[in-house]
Amino acid sequence: MPEVVGVGASPKRKEDLRFVTGHGNYVADIKRPNMSFGVFLRSPHAHALIRSIDTSEALEQPGVKAVFTGEDMKADNVGGLPVGWGISGKDGNPMKEPPHPPIALGKVRYVGDAVAFVVAETVEQAEAAAELIEVDYETLPHVVGAVEALQPGAPQIYDEVPGNLCCDWDLGDCAAVDAAFETATHVTSIDLVNQRLVGNPMEPRAAIGEYDAANGQHTLWTTSQFPHVVRLLMGEMVLGIPQHKLRVVAPDVGGGFGVKQFHYAEEAVVTWAATKLGGAVKWVCQRSEGFISDAHGRDHVTQAELALDTDGKFLAMRVRTYANMGGYLSTFGPNIPTNLYAPLLSGVYVIPSIYCEVKVVFTNTVPVDAYRGAGRPEATFVVERLVDTAALEMGIDKFEIRKRNMIPTESYPYQTPVLVEYDSGDPLGCLERSMELADVAGFAERRSASEANGKYRGLGVSTYVEACGLAPSRLAGQLGARGGLYESANVRVHPSGAVTVLIGTHNHGQGHETTFAQIVSERLGVPFENIDIVFGDTDKVQFGMGTYGSRSLVVGGSALNKASDKIILKGRKIAAHQFEAALEDVIFEKGEFSVSGTDKKKSFPEIAGAAYVPFDFPLETLEPGLEEQAFYDPVNFTYPGGAHICEVEIDPDTGVVRLDRYTAVDDVGTIINPMIVEGQLQGGIVQGVGQALFEHGVYDEQSGQLLSGSFMDYCMPRADNFPDFTIKPHSTTCTHTPMGVKGCGECGTIGSPAAVINAVVDALRPLGVSHVDMPASPNRIWNIINNSGARAAAE
Repeated sequence: MPEVVGVGASPKRKEDLRFVTGHGNYVADIKRPNMSFGVFLRSPHAHALIRSIDTSEALEQPGVKAVFTGEDMKADNVGGLPVGWGISGKDGNPMKEPPHPPIALGKVRYVGDAVAFVVAETVEQAEAAAELIEVDYETLPHVVGAVEALQPGAPQIYDEVPGNLCCDWDLGDCAAVDAAFETATHVTSIDLVNQRLVGNPMEPRAAIGEYDAANGQHTLWTTSQFPHVVRLLMGEMVLGIPQHKLRVVAPDVGGGFGVKQFHYAEEAVVTWAATKLGGAVKWVCQRSEGFISDAHGRDHVTQAELALDTDGKFLAMRVRTYANMGGYLSTFGPNIPTNLYAPLLSGVYVIPSIYCEVKVVFTNTVPVDAYRGAGRPEATFVVERLVDTAALEMGIDKFEIRKRNMIPTESYPYQTPVLVEYDSGDPLGCLERSMELADVAGFAERRSASEANGKYRGLGVSTYVEACGLAPSRLAGQLGARGGLYESANVRVHPSGAVTVLIGTHNHGQGHETTFAQIVSERLGVPFENIDIVFGDTDKVQFGMGTYGSRSLVVGGSALNKASDKIILKGRKIAAHQFEAALEDVIFEKGEFSVSGTDKKKSFPEIAGAAYVPFDFPLETLEPGLEEQAFYDPVNFTYPGGAHICEVEIDPDTGVVRLDRYTAVDDVGTIINPMIVEGQLQGGIVQGVGQALFEHGVYDEQSGQLLSGSFMDYCMPRADNFPDFTIKPHSTTCTHTPMGVKGCGECGTIGSPAAVINAVVDALRPLGVSHVDMPASPNRIWNIINNSGARAAAE
């Protein structure tokens, strides 16, 4: 029997039945009338001039309908791909934003840069024809590292960007930091590399463009996390299509992790090609192609310093980061290592002064943008490696130094020295609970057991705070965003009392169809099974900013809550009319409208029916129907946080790091669905551990080729790499979101890398090791062990 399933329950996910039974509807599954297939020819060179492109032989092949180049798109006045959130430098001047053509014009800037697009009747025909295109390249010197790209004499990626420096950005009080360092008793310095990652969602990207000449309507089906933003950026700024003539549909999407958050060139190309040819044009990315065309993540080189007094209290932090942007600026690329990085450098600690400068740099590599966590994991890694190193250097216990410097619960709201104000939190409570669950007290005994077996054992901790639900729109505009940060939700109540929700966020694995239905079920008293969630279609949903930065529940859920308030208010007005009672006397609880102090009551379906059959309805004050729209613009970020403790065992003969125990205690605010939250945290931890131990996007300095361009060379984490996790909540309530929620989708990815590396360093500390760069792969660890003086002496 249908029942209300509200906040705090863990029902089976609504969306899973269609996925596990093979009824998901992905872009690759979609077939359209008169559909052709497209294939991109991509540059084999990291940096080269395009002298000429001969497409004549390709055009003569069977089934080939067209071969398009960048010159064709330029002749049709197609614009470049825009940056959705720019930045300005120390001097107040905007960043350098050179053109980003959908297909390369005159020059290629990384291996994988699109050079031509072949459209044919079949994929096989398009692939065969692409091999016959003759491109005359004049190769140029290239550079793949951000630090190297800034050196005098480095190859220039753009003539209009001297020294390859996109922007020299900073945040904080440099003078105050310098003064604090002058008075410090101890200064800890550390050099870090936050390596390049390739997102690799389960479903590769895909896009279908379609044009209906009868009404001038364009449609794009795409694997996107934010279809409305794609419509805005591509329609207005690239192709010049009025928004009312462009429909963007993001159906079921098989994972995103930020990789599908951007407006990609392929979306514009298939939409434009469909307009030129009529009908539909489909492109589906191959996995190997995705390695050199999907936006990559991370890729920082950082020097950081922490000033402390005699008691180990933090006085100031100084950070300098070189951020690799690749060959072009991606949609949010320059915002990630700046506005989403430096403001989190205070972590969960009282640090009176912080100064961060970031040099944002062009190189001959795949563009870099947001990847799960997007700036927050990088910041946490800097902070937590600094803190662990300082503890080791000063002879203070790693847990004790954290406790001494944590923000006290009574100090919230807490204004950091780097822009943001935390509204709530209990970092000490999270740390102490994680220590208890991880049995820190019993670690020494476990370490002795490992030593007896010839293994090294280490224990690492990482505390963190992150910023979710980017906010507010006003501040984002001041910081360079080209759009608001609000979200919309429409609650449509049918005459039966069933509900359809149309919402601007996107569900690509998070379980929104379940979580949002629980919110509506709780608020309106409607059975869980009688609620449908609609998303991902710009012709159905009025507007929305999509899913990224753990914002869906925080911002989208708040919009849904607000729309539900409006539904309840209108229902009370209808009920007040029918009860002949004052509005203030009408109460709505548990799916029923009643009059205070009487036995008069009506169910939610009864009032919903009355809204559509207005025989007994206040027509003079209300319109028929029961449907409400709401927008929610957050007043601040939300700030989840937590403490993760990791225990590893290392085999010195192989260098293999085995994750033996992992404990996470997280403050994610109000929990709507505990099962989904735990799943999100598990997935995030796995991705963070993937960075710490396995994954690395490696470019060859000599050739500019991506050496880790397939799963043969890019090591992905597997289920057998992990123990069972211990995951427990320790939540405080967000003070400014309607339901007290904070977000959880990126927490695991933020807390885990530092916890793992701190554990690895702790395990190798007897060998004199003070730092290990990610990934702590078997080869790297074996070399560290065998090149250490302690190991040599022991042997």
